[in-house]
Amino acid sequence: MSVVPDTSAQDEQLLTSARRALRIEAQAVESLGPRLNKSFADACRVCLACEGRMVVTGIGKSGHIARKIAATFASTGTPAFFLHPAEASHGDLGMITRTDGVLAISNSGETRELILLLPHLKRLGLPLITMTGNGNSTLALASTVVLDVSVPEEACPLNLAPTASTTATLAMGDALAVALLDARGFTEQDFARSHPGGILGRRLVLHVEDVMRKGNDLPRVNAETPLGEGLLEMSRKGLGMTVIVDGNDHVLGVFTDGDLRRALDGQLDVHSAVMSDVMTSHPKTIGPRELAAEGAHLMELFRITVLPVVDASGKLVGAFNVHDLLRAGVV
Repeated sequence: MSVVPDTSAQDEQLLTSARRALRIEAQAVESLGPRLNKSFADACRVCLACEGRMVVTGIGKSGHIARKIAATFASTGTPAFFLHPAEASHGDLGMITRTDGVLAISNSGETRELILLLPHLKRLGLPLITMTGNGNSTLALASTVVLDVSVPEEACPLNLAPTASTTATLAMGDALAVALLDARGFTEQDFARSHPGGILGRRLVLHVEDVMRKGNDLPRVNAETPLGEGLLEMSRKGLGMTVIVDGNDHVLGVFTDGDLRRALDGQLDVHSAVMSDVMTSHPKTIGPRELAAEGAHLMELFRITVLPVVDASGKLVGAFNVHDLLRAGVV
């Protein structure tokens, strides 16, 4: 009979180590708050005054953080790109122009590849923001603004691997990006324009007219249409309902599967009934230029699965159901 080894002691050791790492990193981020002072505001002003792009640079683990900060800047209204400092001296310096600003990231402030950039940045007269853990370093002393991201210890038990320091730097970069976003009046629509492929982008960019069915795909009958013909129209168009309109295409009501069930429960004579007898009058509608996400909201709020689309005069121009929203990636 095999004996299952007891791993509970090992599990607890692993969990203790993980909790310690999270505690140290949380403390590193928490300690940044009291350091937000005039230097942070000055860094914001440098970015806001930049007529070109913010060039974010760093190497090693700081380089990974720099890439993420550059990406966050670019997607929140601050044009930016990442520059690898080792590649800079081999031709990539040509990417920097006199209208740019520079954000350099180095925990020690003595990263050789970054220090080699200083003469070129000075020659161009570019403002330099440095995020560092050493305010007396070569980079810090050459900077326009210094942001202190120092930490008392790394989460690594050897106090060697960049862990708490990179977390603090990333958080400071996010704080800078969010402050700039707010200062620029960056909106959800602005965000969507830079994220057209994402779910949020689709929710903020797609309008009802982009997802609705129209023309021959739109089920419609008039008020005096026999119920049987209304059912055939529903079946042909596959939208799960038909819209009832007057002679000028103004919406009078809708007829859905739910209306059919209610009619049958009421023992209505389905052979003599017309659509005005069974329709739901004054249905919820939406305009074609409304966001498709608003249509999803209305469906959820009123527990319906289909919406007629009307123009400003109340004329039927389209309709869509929840499956159309799903296909468009709105929900």
